Order: sequence, then structure tokens, then C-alpha cells
Amino acid sequence: MKKRKKWLPLAISAALLLLFGLGQFYAYIMKDQWAERSAAREVARSRAGLTEVTKAQKSVWDENAAYWVLTGKNESGAELMVWVRFTLDGKPAGGNNDIYAAELSQGTSEQQIREKLASELPGADIRRLLPGVFNGEYAWQVFYKQEGRYYYRFYRFSDGTAIGDGYSLPSK
Repeated sequence: MKKRKKWLPLAISAALLLLFGLGQFYAYIMKDQWAERSAAREVARSRAGLTEVTKAQKSVWDENAAYWVLTGKNESGAELMVWVRFTLDGKPAGGNNDIYAAELSQGTSEQQIREKLASELPGADIRRLLPGVFNGEYAWQVFYKQEGRYYYRFYRFSDGTAIGDGYSLPSK
């Protein structure tokens, strides 16, 4: 019985040390992502007037289209969506055209896109829907599976119309 009492605190300490180590490893892996998100929030606050951030999503389509898209409210309470362009090394691009802000009421919401997809692509399994930039247009990027194949499709943020026919990914 005494041996068990000796090993129990040691086992608990080892388990706690392992959990602490995993937490530190996770923080180390995520620190660049968190730093980018914080930089995007700061740019959106200072240049677009975003005072409250409710959602922050990263969208990368190609080397010239790496964006953090933040959704939130400005001082007057209007809901905004703000696109902040980043360079490939994780820094805000900083040019005059590298930030774009639009009121959600002036564009297409995520719910409206989901409803459109339900009618246009019945039976499609939507895997990811996020705002981004495609061919220089602010858009909704949809990644979905239909009939055993994966597809990408893009819809303009401004009016919800499709941009092109989308892309079919090769099957295995």
C-alpha cells in the first residue's frame, strides 16, 4: 500500500508536466498566427474604424491574395467586414489599396450565400465557407464536396453572383 502512495503523486506530477508541455508547444506553434490576427485587428481598428471584432478568418488563395478578413462593428454600430492584405512573410502589406471595408448590409452575408448554395447545389456538403479575394474581387470562397468530388467556387461579396464556373479538384 505504501508503494502505491509513493507513485501516485509522481504519476500525477508527470501527467501535469506533460499537459503543461503540450500547452506550451501549442502556444509556440500558434504564436505566428495569433500575431498576424492581432496585427490585422490593429490595422482594421486604425484604418477602417472597426471597434469590435466578432470574427477573424484567414484566407489565402495565391501569393498575392493572403488576407485576414475581420467582421465586427464600428463606432456607430454598423456591421462591417474588413479585408486586410498580408505579405507572404506574415506582415500587413500596408499600401493604400491593401485594406477594404464594407458594411455587411451593402454586401452578401454568409447566411445569404448558404441559402444560395442550398438552392444551386442541392446535396452538396459544404466543407468551408470563408470570405477572401479571388482575381482581385472581394468574394466568398466555398469549398464543397458533391458526388464524391471536391470543388471550389467563388461568389462576389458585393452582389452574391458567381465568379466563373469554379474549380473541380482531381479525384484520387
